Amino acid sequence: MDSRLKTRLRVQAIIRQCETRAVPAMVVRKGDPDAGALLVKVNAFDAGCTVLTPVTDAGGRRGWMRGTGPQPVDEPTADAYIERQARYDEDLWVVEIESRDGWHPLEDDILAL
Repeated sequence: MDSRLKTRLRVQAIIRQCETRAVPAMVVRKGDPDAGALLVKVNAFDAGCTVLTPVTDAGGRRGWMRGTGPQPVDEPTADAYIERQARYDEDLWVVEIESRDGWHPLEDDILAL
């Protein structure tokens, strides 16, 4: 996703992509509509949660990384990660996607850093 897009539009695009697959997605924290940072929490229930955060790699390619690590974590750990990030950025947006199989629309944009 283009980071020059307003955050509100990026959020709407993610939610719309989820809606097309009947995957529940909701805004759980609303930040600055124009320039707030965005985290995406993918809740796969018993399989755990992953929190995705936007990054740019050394070559300038934009994408997402698993902020909570390579393996899913339990929900309290994911929520604690989000809360820590929110302490540093009051304009932070958080979108939660509930997908038992872990699907999310950002899969193709995850960078291995």
